[in-house]
Amino acid sequence: MEKSNPKNRFHRERPRDEFDSKLLDLARVSHTRAGGKKMRFRALVISGDKKGRVGFGLGKGGDAAAAIEKATRLSKKNLLTVPIVNETIPHEVYAKVGAAQVLLRPQRKGRGLVAGGTVRVVCTLAGIKNISSKILGVTTNKLNNARATIEALKQLKVKK
Repeated sequence: MEKSNPKNRFHRERPRDEFDSKLLDLARVSHTRAGGKKMRFRALVISGDKKGRVGFGLGKGGDAAAAIEKATRLSKKNLLTVPIVNETIPHEVYAKVGAAQVLLRPQRKGRGLVAGGTVRVVCTLAGIKNISSKILGVTTNKLNNARATIEALKQLKVKK
């Protein structure tokens, strides 16, 4: 019989979450009304299991912790399954969201993850090991780049 620790007898171990989450952007946003300025926080979180499922969530809250928690919950709720063939994507895809334009190309085994910034984070958490990408748009907006990458991954179809 296993001895129980008296300090932890009411503590239940929570099951380990299968998803890794990465905070991509945390911004302080404000708007002005008749009563004055109202400040909030906006968090962008990418979650993935590195086995083909990835999602992103955008949360707003009165403090940074609340915004991050909400974004994490939403990213796990809005998951999409990415078809991965030989550790890469099945075919080339292009997506445009706002000013963000993303091009994703499959690569042979051993080439590695040739992607920058937002695209690298999304592909890493999706479990894609060999890919080449280019952000063609002139925007550096992480939110739009993440949306364009997710949109490109949604277009992927498995060739038969």
